[in-house]
Amino acid sequence: MSDKGTVSPKEKEATEKRGRGRPRKQPQVKTSDEPSGSPTPKRPRGRPKGSKNKTTGKGKVGNYKRAVKRFDDGHRLCNDLMGCLQERAKIEKSYGDQLTAWSKRWRQLIEKGPQYGSVERAWLAVMTEAEKVSELHQEVKNNLVNDDVEKVKNWQKEAYHKQMIGGFKEAKEAEEGFKKAQKPWAKKLKEMEAAKKGYHMACKEEKLAAAREANGKTEASVTPDQQKKLHEKVDKCKQDTQKAKEKYEKSLEELNKCTPQYMESMEQVFDQCQQHEVKRLTFLKEALLDIKRHLNLTENPSYATIYRELERTILAANTQEDLKWFSNNHGPGMHMNWPAFEKKKPDGAPPTPSTDHVAPPGDRSSVSSYDKNQAYSTEWSDDEQPTTYSGNENGGNGNSFEDDSSTGKGVRVRALYDYEGQEQDELTFKAGDELTKTEDEDEQGWCRGRLDNGREGLYPANYVEPI
Repeated sequence: MSDKGTVSPKEKEATEKRGRGRPRKQPQVKTSDEPSGSPTPKRPRGRPKGSKNKTTGKGKVGNYKRAVKRFDDGHRLCNDLMGCLQERAKIEKSYGDQLTAWSKRWRQLIEKGPQYGSVERAWLAVMTEAEKVSELHQEVKNNLVNDDVEKVKNWQKEAYHKQMIGGFKEAKEAEEGFKKAQKPWAKKLKEMEAAKKGYHMACKEEKLAAAREANGKTEASVTPDQQKKLHEKVDKCKQDTQKAKEKYEKSLEELNKCTPQYMESMEQVFDQCQQHEVKRLTFLKEALLDIKRHLNLTENPSYATIYRELERTILAANTQEDLKWFSNNHGPGMHMNWPAFEKKKPDGAPPTPSTDHVAPPGDRSSVSSYDKNQAYSTEWSDDEQPTTYSGNENGGNGNSFEDDSSTGKGVRVRALYDYEGQEQDELTFKAGDELTKTEDEDEQGWCRGRLDNGREGLYPANYVEPI
C-alpha cells in the first residue's frame, strides 16, 4: 500500500481474486516425460444454468414462442397431408393401370391357348376380377384427390388466414396477446434484475472496503487519518449495501404481487391457442377416418360382389362336361364322314360340302384354332422401375418438423481429450473428434454443441479447441 493510503493495482487484483474464490483449474498438458495416454482433466463442478429445462421456466420472458409457432406448424401439416394423399393416389392409379394391362395380356394368351370349356371360363374370370378391381382402385384414387385433398385444402384456407406481410393472422394475434399479458410483469422483472445487480455490486464494494481497512491496520505506514477514512468508507459501503438490499427486496415483492395476474392473463391467451388446436386435431381425426373409409375396399359392397362372382364361376367348372365336350368334338364321339358309294358327278358340278362337325357360335374349338408352332411368352417380370414420388409435389412440403436447431450454424471445434458424458444431456467423444459448438461457454465452464451424427448436448469447454 502506498503512503497516501491508496491500494496498488497488484493489491487490488489479489484482493478481488480472494473475493471471487479459487479460479477453475485447467487440464495439465502432457509432457514427454509423462506416461502415454490422454490426460483426463476433472469434470467441471455444478450444472450450467438452465441445463435441463432451459426454455421451459414459467418466469422466462418470451417463453410463448412455441405456442405461437404451432399455427405455422398446423398450416404446414395440412400441406404435408395433402402431399401424402397425392402420392397415395398415384400409387392407386399405377396399380390399377398395371392390373388392366396384365388382364388384357393374359386374356389374349388364354383365349388363344389350348385350354377349353368351363375351366377356361373360370380362368378368364380371374382376368375379369382384375379389371373390376382396377376400376375400384381408380375410384379410390379419385376419392383421395377429389374428396380428401380438397377437404383438407378448404379447411386449411378457412382456418389459416395469410397476411400481406407474411405469416398468419392467427399467429400474430396470439403473439400480440402474449406480449400484452407479459408486458407489465416483464417491466417489474427488469426492475428487479437491475436492483439485484446493484445489491450484488454493493456487497462486493463493501467486502473490498473491509479488506482495505484490514490491510491498513496491519501496515505501520498507514496514518491514523488514513485509517479513519478507510473506516468511513466501510461504513458508507455498509449503508449503500443496506439501501440496495431494501430496494432489491421491495422490487422482488412488487414482482411477486403482480405474478398471479400475469399468470392468469397468459393462461387466457394460451387457452385461445388451445381452442384453435382442438379444431385442427378434431378435423384431422375426421379427415383420417374418411381416408380410411376410401382406402378400405372391404367395406365396399362391389368389392365383395367381385369375389362372389369369381368363386361362383370357378365352382361352376365341371370336369365331366369338359371331357364330354372334348370327346364329342375331337374324340370318338365326333361326327365322322365315313366313305360311301358316290355316283359320278357331271362335268362342271361344284364340290360336295364337307360334313365335318361345325361348332356353334360361341362354342369355339380351342384346340382346332390353336397354333402349336406359335410361341407365347408367359414370363412375368417384376423388374419394372418403381415410380418415385416426392412429398414436395402439389402442395406437399416434405417432412419439415425437424428441429430447427439441427440446421443452425456454429463454430467447429476439435476435442483435445476423451470425454464420456455422465448425464443424459452430455456428449461423449474421443480426442481428435470434431463437433460444432452452438452456444458459448457459461459461468460454470460448459458449452453446448452438436456431434456430426446430430446429437446435441453439453460438454466441458476446456476439453476442446477451435479448428
